[in-house]
Amino acid sequence: MLDIKFVRDNPDIVKQNIKNKFQEEKLPLVDQVIDLYAQSLEAKQAAEALLANRNNISKQIGMLKGQAKKDPALVEENEAKIAQLSAQVTAEAQEREALLAKQSELDAKVREIMLVIPNIIDPSVPIGPDDSCNVEVQRFGEPVVPDFPIPYHTDIMASFVGIDLTSARRVSGTGFYYLIGDIARLHEAVLAYARDFMIDRGFTYVIPPYMIRGEMVEGVMSFPEMDAMMYKIDDPTVTDPKNNLYLIGTSEHSMIARFNGQIIPEQELPLTLTSYSPCFRKEKGSHGLEERGVYRIHQFEKQEMIVICKPEESMDWYEKLWRNSVDLFRSLDIPVRQLECCSGDLADLKVKSCDIEAWSPRQQKYFEVCSCSNLGDAQARRLGIRYSQQVETVDKKGKKKVKTVNQLAHTLNNTCVAPPRMLIAFLENNLNADGSVDIPEALRPYMGGKAKLEKAKTYIPPQD
Repeated sequence: MLDIKFVRDNPDIVKQNIKNKFQEEKLPLVDQVIDLYAQSLEAKQAAEALLANRNNISKQIGMLKGQAKKDPALVEENEAKIAQLSAQVTAEAQEREALLAKQSELDAKVREIMLVIPNIIDPSVPIGPDDSCNVEVQRFGEPVVPDFPIPYHTDIMASFVGIDLTSARRVSGTGFYYLIGDIARLHEAVLAYARDFMIDRGFTYVIPPYMIRGEMVEGVMSFPEMDAMMYKIDDPTVTDPKNNLYLIGTSEHSMIARFNGQIIPEQELPLTLTSYSPCFRKEKGSHGLEERGVYRIHQFEKQEMIVICKPEESMDWYEKLWRNSVDLFRSLDIPVRQLECCSGDLADLKVKSCDIEAWSPRQQKYFEVCSCSNLGDAQARRLGIRYSQQVETVDKKGKKKVKTVNQLAHTLNNTCVAPPRMLIAFLENNLNADGSVDIPEALRPYMGGKAKLEKAKTYIPPQD
């Protein structure tokens, strides 16, 4: 969310940013919110003037009472004046109350619109309407196409008696799965390895709540994202929408919300956190063959990276975060590439974002496994996340003073790993012609020392 004062002072910049994001339908909102803000300021100033006048009248009443005490001949005359002034105070108090109510209503409308106006994107972001305009930046590792056919990922899992989609469909519906045996163990091994990988890089491990209140949802994401992603828990006993609970779609939601309304001492920044959670997503719409199986699902687990830092450090952290993903995937012998997201593919809160895509030997193309985002101060402004900074000032006499200034922090996030999607890349890139799967050395301690997974000897029906 932008600062309303920035919008008021820079309407052309805000409008051009909206055009760059191909959201022309939002252009009228800029002039509308500036007008509403002006009305709010006018109501506030009028209310402040009435308050100042009440203080003046109170002094006049005090003076008249004092005169009457000293001169009894003035009692009747001054009582009449006091009654008249008291009536004026009552009338102006009612007028002030109405002005404050109007200001509150206008401020609510301003905030409602400000939540919709997109954040200012970084100048380096490529301009384009959708993900077809995303730009490949660089590749890491040599993509290999083996000289033997690679089965669909659920068929690879089934060859190890590692997946049961049929039962999951019967129990829970489409978009769910049972992972079994070595595949289930591999799933957890990847998460544990990612956890330790990030801890070794100085990140603090956190397990957050898996549900958050409605007002926290508003703080971490835009409404279109919320509608497309999050499951609301229907509780008829909850009357205030702010208290409705939602299942998180990523641990970023509850991790950032943890710092709602807090002022973080400057010396504690940056906060570098890595969090584990299950994630729940609606995944609306129809999807193609390659997005079936366990690629696009309603429930999965993820290891995440979160950074809260000072504004001047956020772009450096953005670079570090996506490189962490590259290093992790390369340590598991998976070729990846960095893909810069274009303006039209950025969610409204994002300043800059890139995807890390893993190589799929079966499809002979890359697919998304990580998403790294710098949200600037958008989430911090919505949630009131600030940091305190000691600033040295010099007064008119040349005397130096140190005062505490509270400023909005910047927030960033990146996927570390998100199996079972990550397992697709792992299995395809480590598959052998005989159907076995090599376990990279880095992962073997988490797999009980196994160097290879061997196919089951019994026949397993194909999985779709």
